[in-house]
Amino acid sequence: MDINAVSTSYARWAPIYDRTFGAVTNVGRKRAVEYINTRPGTVLEVGVGTGLALEHYDPAMQVSGIDFSEEMLAKARDKVQRLNLGHVRELRQMDARTLDFPDNHFDTVAAMHVLSVVPEPERVMREIGRVCKPGGKVVITNHFVRQTGVLSVLEKMLAPVANVIGWHSDFEIETVLGQECLKIDVQKPLPPLGMMTFLVLEKASDQ
Repeated sequence: MDINAVSTSYARWAPIYDRTFGAVTNVGRKRAVEYINTRPGTVLEVGVGTGLALEHYDPAMQVSGIDFSEEMLAKARDKVQRLNLGHVRELRQMDARTLDFPDNHFDTVAAMHVLSVVPEPERVMREIGRVCKPGGKVVITNHFVRQTGVLSVLEKMLAPVANVIGWHSDFEIETVLGQECLKIDVQKPLPPLGMMTFLVLEKASDQ
């Protein structure tokens, strides 16, 4: 994905995102936040978008969110103000490939349905691993390409129009598993039809 294509795509989707893609991905988002709420401390949500997850975090959490799209962030900031979400500490415009946070900074880093829409997802994962504390968790929900079946054919057919639809339909799970400091803790399919995957990665405590 080209960064300008991402910006254009999400400026286009921002007004209707909550009722379209947002609705489709609600199951994964809620599953991720339920897990995160069992862990106290600081949270970074990479690709916070319109802030659909923000109201579901436990009020005791300390949540920061970043997104490249100012149009998406405007809607997230409106939610924070309208719902008086005091646990949301900051929402910042930022490129996920170069996170403006110190090393080993967050107890949990969440990336919900964002890794298949960002440019250079491997670079984003390196940054996620860098800012996560040793012993911390990286919580991911995402669509990953299937290797067999009718849906796998459709996913491959949609791949050439990634910049238009705003996500990679042929995104492979190995793309997010290449960081040596991050090891799989949980991997489960999500409804409907296992189209999405819930992943928890743990950062090695000696990093």
